[in-house]
This record gives sequence, structure tokens and C-alpha cells, in this order.
Amino acid sequence: MKVAAYQSPLLAAGSMEALELIRNRVKWCEAEGVAILCCPEAILGGLADYAEDPSEFAVAVDGGGFLNALAPLASDTVTTIVGFTELGGVGRFYNSAAVFERGTVVGVYRKLHPAIRQAVYEAGSEVPIFHVSGLTFGIAICNDSNFPDPARLMAAQGATALFVPTNNGLPEERDHAEMVAAARKADIAMAIGNRMWVIRSDVAGSNGKLVSYGSSEIVDPEGVVVQTVRGRMGEDLIVAEIGTTGRG
Repeated sequence: MKVAAYQSPLLAAGSMEALELIRNRVKWCEAEGVAILCCPEAILGGLADYAEDPSEFAVAVDGGGFLNALAPLASDTVTTIVGFTELGGVGRFYNSAAVFERGTVVGVYRKLHPAIRQAVYEAGSEVPIFHVSGLTFGIAICNDSNFPDPARLMAAQGATALFVPTNNGLPEERDHAEMVAAARKADIAMAIGNRMWVIRSDVAGSNGKLVSYGSSEIVDPEGVVVQTVRGRMGEDLIVAEIGTTGRG
């Protein structure tokens, strides 16, 4: 099957402009036969750690408002993995990714390892796997990919692909080249160690406060980078044909 990783622009905290951008990518994927489109971490609203009031764009998965927000992304053929800030209770936020298939949220993954030392996010506790169009896959959000257990546990449950929604938007003084290199090292290690495809989707560019060079790529089970973005600082979409069974 064909899968895609969308490298989106780095938008301002609280922005929902990404919905229209994603919708355009869904349309393209429908025309090109792509079955799963992975979008970056917190693509809806941005990272709550940088927002003045995260509750303004945090949403509860079991509320009708979330499905209404995702409605423009509904497709009969393309399943979209969408990063967002989840309202899990009064004052409780999770950095989550929803699997949106045929107009319905069929599952949610909560980030296990919030990256910022004093993050507003609470840590998730479950390692679910998902089944779409014959593919069994897992999700590991950004910093989770720096820990071996999530991918290992998902592979043990039969996952042959791992989608990695990422948001490497950081203050300009950080070493962004180092971040891109670290992401690639992690992707290759997960791919080889678990004999699985790794599909990473990052943000890129600047929003005036933060900068990201973009680390989006697709790595095969042998650790070979088969697709990467054309321009580190720009919006892009990369696609690869992957196997749905076995280990490569």
C-alpha cells in the first residue's frame, strides 16, 4: 500500500489553519492511491507547551466538536493520522494523535514521553496498535521515538509499520541540524531493530518564535531511507509503497 508523510508549515500556537492544508493533501492522496496520510505532532493548534491558554484549542475525543472539526478530512479511501491536544479531563491535557478513518476516529494514541521538562501534557500509558487496509501499525509521537520500548511493544503485537508524528519547532538558538540527525538515527534504529517501516512527519519553517528544519522521512525495515523531503525548511509530502504483511 502507499503511505504518505506530510511535512507541514510550522504554524503559530492556537492556529487551526492546518485543517485546510491537510484537506488539500487528502485530496491529492485520494487521486494518487495513498491509503494512509501521517501529519505532524500537534498539527491542530500547535504544541500546548507554547500556548498561553492550552484549553482554548484542546478538545475531548468523545465530544462531537472533535468530529466536526475533522469532518473536512473525511475520505472513503484515505485514513489520516492527526496530531492534536486532547482534553482528557478537567485541567488534564494529552499530546495525542487520532486515527481518522471514513469520518470516524477509530483510535487515539497518547504520547508516552512529553519532551519538555515541565510540559503541560500528562504522559500516556498505553501502547495500542491499529489496523487499516490490511496494515497493522503503531504510532510513536516525536520524543517517544528516542525510547526503545514503544516500537518494540508494538512490533510484538504485530505492527509492521510505525508512524512518528513530530514537531521539532524549537527556539532558534537550538542546534536544528543536530535534531534532524538525531531523528534519522532513531528512525533507522527502530526500523532495523523491529523489522518495521518507519514513517516520520515533521513541521518545517518558522513562526516568528520557533524554527524547525524538518525531519520527515520514510525508512524501510532494512534501515534504508527510501524517501526524504526535498527542502528542509519547506512544506512537502513524501510517499512510499510499503508491504502490509511480514517484516519487509
